Amino acid sequence: MRYDIIFSREAVNDFKKLSARERATVAEAIEQHLRHEPGKVSKSRIKRLRDLEQPQYRLRVGEIRVFYDIQKETVEVLAVVSKSRAAEWLDDAGEQ
Repeated sequence: MRYDIIFSREAVNDFKKLSARERATVAEAIEQHLRHEPGKVSKSRIKRLRDLEQPQYRLRVGEIRVFYDIQKETVEVLAVVSKSRAAEWLDDAGEQ
């Protein structure tokens, strides 16, 4: 099954702040991991976030973290943040 991928306004702004190399790497990882099996948890890439209603998942791309939700046939990317900002972002934006 092929999922549609949409970016929230915040995620678009986050994505634009990345360097060209980081944008290419993150875009490739999103296409590879979220287009067909966004809910497939793995030890190194995709993690289901517990105790949160939103975001539901986190994709690790090197030092970048992509937080997203899955609804039916759509993946909504909520934020693209550095590893160092990930905990802070979850504290501010995560919903329990």
